[in-house]
Amino acid sequence: MPSPSPSPWPQFILGMRLFLPVAVSIAAYGLVWGVLAGQAGLSVLEVALMSGLVYAGSSQFVALDLWSPRALPVASIIIATAVINLRMLLMTATLRPLFAGTPRWRATLSMFLVSDEVWAMTMAQSAKGAGSTAFMLGAGALAWLAWTGSTLIGRVLGAVIVDPSTYGLDFAFSAVFLALLFSLWRGRGDLVPWVVGALLAILTAHYVPGQWYVIVGGLGGSLAGALAESWRTRHVA
Repeated sequence: MPSPSPSPWPQFILGMRLFLPVAVSIAAYGLVWGVLAGQAGLSVLEVALMSGLVYAGSSQFVALDLWSPRALPVASIIIATAVINLRMLLMTATLRPLFAGTPRWRATLSMFLVSDEVWAMTMAQSAKGAGSTAFMLGAGALAWLAWTGSTLIGRVLGAVIVDPSTYGLDFAFSAVFLALLFSLWRGRGDLVPWVVGALLAILTAHYVPGQWYVIVGGLGGSLAGALAESWRTRHVA
């Protein structure tokens, strides 16, 4: 008689528990976005729909820069959002081994909860041999709740918090990514893609208008990391 499958709930709860410190940071810059959304003219319902359905922090900040209630540039917002979120194709592809044997429709729906932070923590857990779909879903569910809840709170309290920088909330977005970056540190070999990606992003941001620095830095750093890994493999062998 085959043994029953282990319950996914312990891994789901573990994902939520380990993700809690990151969720606090997400809530901090979600609060900032909610405040800015109110200043841009978005209603509470529009904030709820954008955060809950789009659920893409960095591109939502970009959308606010383009937002104009009187003449909404829908095409520009869609293109900018798509360009910034191209990295999600690469990130979700790396999670495919976790969903082996899972129905495609269920795996596709699960990818909605993937964000930079959730992906980073899931990959770190997988590197320890403990990654699972339940862990990813637990972290992703908490991230979604933190983001949507905090953006709504920020929108409602926007009249009170006029300037987020007064409370240091403008740095929260950068702080969470710095924390994730150092949590993924494996050794000096990581310096190559990190430095290349950072330099390309800085140069692109300086010379190219728009948000292309996100794509250029990400793709350039990934390519540099792949080339460095290939070089190490050949020389070690």
